[in-house]
This record gives sequence, structure tokens and C-alpha cells, in this order.
Amino acid sequence: MADDDILPALISEALPLVDPSLLAAADDPGHPPRILLLYGSLRDVSYSRRAAEESARILRYLGCETKMFDPTGLPLVDDADADHPKVQELRDLATWSEGMVWSSPERHGAMTGLMKTQIDWLPLSLKGGVRPTQGKTLAVMQVSGGSQSFNAVNQMRILGRWMRMVTIPNQSSIPKAWLEFEKGRLPEGSFYRRVVDVMEELVKFTWMVRGRKDFLVDRYSERVESVEEVHKRVSLKSI
Repeated sequence: MADDDILPALISEALPLVDPSLLAAADDPGHPPRILLLYGSLRDVSYSRRAAEESARILRYLGCETKMFDPTGLPLVDDADADHPKVQELRDLATWSEGMVWSSPERHGAMTGLMKTQIDWLPLSLKGGVRPTQGKTLAVMQVSGGSQSFNAVNQMRILGRWMRMVTIPNQSSIPKAWLEFEKGRLPEGSFYRRVVDVMEELVKFTWMVRGRKDFLVDRYSERVESVEEVHKRVSLKSI
């Protein structure tokens, strides 16, 4: 285990490793679940990033492969072309992933503009009407400078639904985050335990969903559209 993956706050006896044989589909690809983590602040001391980093350590403990996108240099939507290097990096990571964690500060009662910009750069369609996020799992988290709030996580849930993601029931909200983190780490306590709860649930949902996407999120309207496209091609050939 790398030094960065040491979990001093984790009570490992209370967190058994997830057994894929109980959750995975028959045709599951078998590799570790691929989780992309996004955070919503560029501050040197970013508590949304620290929460995401802590989440990534827990996910790796539970057998996942994790990648984190650094939004530094990401342009505003429509202020650059889609072939911008940071946009391509984000989209490639989104395509690679099988699940995501979105961790945002709450600013003026909402998620940050940086968080929304990252989500807005994810294309609605790569092929036909199918979103690249469709059928992937999502966990949402927020940190606040003041009292506990759920504005940001509630907004991100709406976005997750719009992106046709399977957003897990659990979520994390850390109030007065500047008081909760110690030397960059979240110590053992109720907020840390909730983050562990969320990541454990995300891993379980990802194992359950990823091999069953066609069954769980396949849509009648998309199948009809496909039938219509086939009909058009056949009709044109018969003219």
C-alpha cells in the first residue's frame, strides 16, 4: 500500500471488502471498477478536493481504480472549442469511467461555477441520443464553510438525473469543513464515517450496474429511434 493510501481513520474491521461475486453480472468485464472524481474549487487549500482525495483512498481500499481530473485551465463552456486539451482530457476520463464522484463546495447557496463548468463540458451525445454518462453510477458530496447544507448535493442530483446517471441514495455534506480536516485529512468521526458509507455504496452500485447497463437503462424511445433509422436505410435502398 502506498503511503498516500494509508487510512488512519478507518476501522477496517467494520469495512469488509466488497465481494463482486454477489453483485456482478454474468458478463461483467472483471476489471476493478473505474471511478472518476471531480471537485469544484481551485484554491490551494481546497476542501472539496481534500474530500475527493479521501474518497479516492477509500475507493482504492475497496478495490477500485480511481482517476481525478484537475480542472485548472479548463475554459468556460463555449469560450473554447471542444478540441481544447483540458476538455478532451475531461471527456476521455468520463468515457473511461464507470462511475463518478462529484465533490463541490457550496458557494452562495449553490454548487460552484467550476463544478457546473466541468459537468457542462460533458457532451450530451457521442452516438445517437445516448449520453456518455448514461447508466454510470454517481455519488455526490459537498463541503461548506458554514452550517450544514444540502443545496449543492441536491443540485448535483438533478444534473445526475439529467445526465441519465444512476445516482446512489447516500450522500455526504461536511459543514465548517475548515474545522474538520486535520493536516489535509478527515479524521475518524461522523463525517468520515458518512464518506465511507457513500463510497462503499457507490462501489456496490457500480458492480451491480456496469454489466447490466443495457438491461437497466436501455430505453424504449431509443429502441424505436433505432428501428426508424433502420427503416429509413432499408426504404432508401428499395427505391
